[in-house]
Amino acid sequence: MISTSVTGTGAGAFASARRINQSLTAAIEKRALTWMAERMPPWVTSDGLTAVGLCAQIGAGLFYALSRYHKAGLIGVIVCIALNWFGDSMDGTLARARNQQRPRYGFYVDHIVDIFGATALMCGLGCSGFVHWPVAAAMLMGFLLLSAESYLATYTLSCFHMSQGIFGPTEIRILLCIGTLALLRSPYATVMGHRLLLFDLGGTIATVAMFAMAIAIAVRHTVELYRQEPLR
Repeated sequence: MISTSVTGTGAGAFASARRINQSLTAAIEKRALTWMAERMPPWVTSDGLTAVGLCAQIGAGLFYALSRYHKAGLIGVIVCIALNWFGDSMDGTLARARNQQRPRYGFYVDHIVDIFGATALMCGLGCSGFVHWPVAAAMLMGFLLLSAESYLATYTLSCFHMSQGIFGPTEIRILLCIGTLALLRSPYATVMGHRLLLFDLGGTIATVAMFAMAIAIAVRHTVELYRQEPLR
């Protein structure tokens, strides 16, 4: 991310939102990213890393689509997901390490890139034949719903949640890589005697979880905002 700090504009004020990341890998990831940022050559820039992250996510979608014809494309997916993690996670860390934060620009570009990248990824997955289109579309809807809630909460509550519970973007990438590796063996899973596409099963579970989280978080934040701004 270019900058995960988010700001709200007031009467001449510009206050950064509090960043919260409680994911499983947050602590070790932060140390690793900081270590790499401090050693990054000068020609590497935050904008360049953002571009790498976006191109890699689009690449992952393309490789998913190509895997319909040859499973070797799945290896390309995993490589692209790793590159996406590097670009998307390192750009904000590098900006902070060099004291080059651009909070509004960074927040906007980072998240519009995420939206386009996720759309490309799910479209590619839908073309792969490893998941049915309705499931891929539902996963994208769940992601966009959670994203919209996060952006609204950042603006209204000055608190940017980088993870939901113990799951953040890195954990999702890890699960996606594990699932993609499993496709190399077989695209199917058997549940209670029924043979299903593995990604249909995983995608359905992920979609239900995302919608449930979005509803629960929206209710919690609505109550919190109501208490902060009661009717007088």
